[in-house]
Amino acid sequence: MENNKNVYDFVAIGDVVTEPFIRLIDAEAYCDLDQENCKLCMRFGDKIPYEHAEVCRAVGNSANAAVSASRLGLKSALISYIGDDEIGKGDLEELQKNNVSTEYMRTIPGMPSNYHYVLWYGVERTILVKHTEFPYNLDMNMPAPKWIYLSSMAANSEQYHEQISQYIVAHPETKLAFQPGTFQMKLGVEKLKDIYKRSEIFFCNVEEAQRILGVNEHDKKVLMNKLHDLGPKIIVMTDGIKGAYVRKEDGKCYFMPVYPHTPKERTGAGDAFESTIVAALALGKTLEEAMLWAPINAMAVTQEVGAQKGLLTREKLEELLAKAPEDYKLKEI
Repeated sequence: MENNKNVYDFVAIGDVVTEPFIRLIDAEAYCDLDQENCKLCMRFGDKIPYEHAEVCRAVGNSANAAVSASRLGLKSALISYIGDDEIGKGDLEELQKNNVSTEYMRTIPGMPSNYHYVLWYGVERTILVKHTEFPYNLDMNMPAPKWIYLSSMAANSEQYHEQISQYIVAHPETKLAFQPGTFQMKLGVEKLKDIYKRSEIFFCNVEEAQRILGVNEHDKKVLMNKLHDLGPKIIVMTDGIKGAYVRKEDGKCYFMPVYPHTPKERTGAGDAFESTIVAALALGKTLEEAMLWAPINAMAVTQEVGAQKGLLTREKLEELLAKAPEDYKLKEI
C-alpha cells in the first residue's frame, strides 16, 4: 500500500503543554554564595500578589524545538498527544499558526491536555509540572525524517522509547537528537540505554549531566567524556549564562560563549539553543557553524516572554551573526 504521509526534515517527539506565566512581585530568591542552588521563597499560608499572567500555548521542549526548526526554514512536525478539550484545541491552533505540522498529533478522549504553571521571578522561572500519562505509541510506518528530536514526556513512556529506538534501527538514514526531560532522567540510563546508544547528538546542562551520571564531578571535559561513554556521538552541555561546551566525535572539546545580551526572561533559551544546532545540521551546516548559530537564537528567546515568541528566522539569525563581536567563536579546551 502506498504511504501518502509527508516526509519531514525535523520531527520532534514529546509532550506539548500550555503554560500560564505568572509574574511574581512579592517573593525572594535565596542562593548559595556561588549564586547556585537558589530557592524561590514566598510567605507560607498567605495571599501572594502577582503582577500579571500570560498564557503560552503549545510549548514544552519538543514543541519549542519544532517551532524553532520551522522558523529556520525546515519542514517540521510534532508527534504528541492532547486531550479532547479547549486546551488541546488551542495547542493545535498554535502549532499550525507556527507552520508545524500536526499530522501526527493524537487526541485522546477522557484525558486532560498538559497544563503547567510557570512562576516568573526576576529573569528566572520555576515550573510546576504534571504530565498526563497518555497511551504513547509510535507509528512505525512513518516516512523517515532527516532528524528526530526527542525530549520530555511522562513517566509511563519506557515502552515508547523502545519503539523509538527500534524505529531508528529500521531507518538508519534518520538521525536522533536526545534532550532528556525530568521523567526521562528519572527513568535512568539503563532503561534508556538504547536511546543513548543511538543518539547522534545528546543535550543536557551541567547539573543534568551530574544527575544522569550520578557524580559530583565539575570538570566539563570529564562530564562530557562520561556522557559519550553512554553512546551518543556528539555531546552538547550548556552552562547557563556562562556559555556551552561541545565534545565532537573525535574527542576534542570546545567552549562556546553566549551572544552578548541582557535577558528579560529565560524560559526556552535551552530549547532554542539545542534545537537550533539540530536545525543547522539538518540545513547542511557543520557542527562548528551550528554552535555559532545556537547562542543567537537562545539570546533572542530571552528578549520575550515564553519559549517561542523570540525565535528567529534564518535571515535574522545570520544578520545577527554578522554583527557578532570578535571573540564570539568556538574555543578548544
